[in-house]
Amino acid sequence: MKIFKPVLVLFILPLFAFVGAHKFYISVTNVDYSEKDEAIQIITRVFIDDMNTVLKERYGYTANLGTAKETEMDKDFLEKYLRTKFLVEVNQEKATYDFIGHKYDSDMVICYLEVPNIPLSNLKQIGITDEVLTDIYDDQQNVVHMKVKGTKKSHVLVKSRPKGMLNL
Repeated sequence: MKIFKPVLVLFILPLFAFVGAHKFYISVTNVDYSEKDEAIQIITRVFIDDMNTVLKERYGYTANLGTAKETEMDKDFLEKYLRTKFLVEVNQEKATYDFIGHKYDSDMVICYLEVPNIPLSNLKQIGITDEVLTDIYDDQQNVVHMKVKGTKKSHVLVKSRPKGMLNL
């Protein structure tokens, strides 16, 4: 019995070393069509600390998103990064979106994007390529929910499969 307790501790102790050490890398994006505005409206949520980290890694820029020290340059780098890693296609053609702005909700940065001047009668397909944070986190998952006039589709986009589509 004396040997049993130390051996048991040796097997169980390493399991506790991983509790709290693993972090989930995830973003959530909602893509909706507004008939009133004739626009594809996009809201994407990403953890602030992850975004600050990727801006440092990718551009060598120490961003202060979500802090009192945030500057216009921080916002510019946020938009620059999104434009390289978050792409929208309409009817299999690259679409240009407007970066409307961003805000914060606890530990998340929420970004608002819009693809204007898309009449519903012309809309046949929306494609989203979401590679946000996959350049620094191999296990990053970008969840995308798309909805256009009752047609819904959700995707979990990862580094090896970064594109999701909604056909109408």
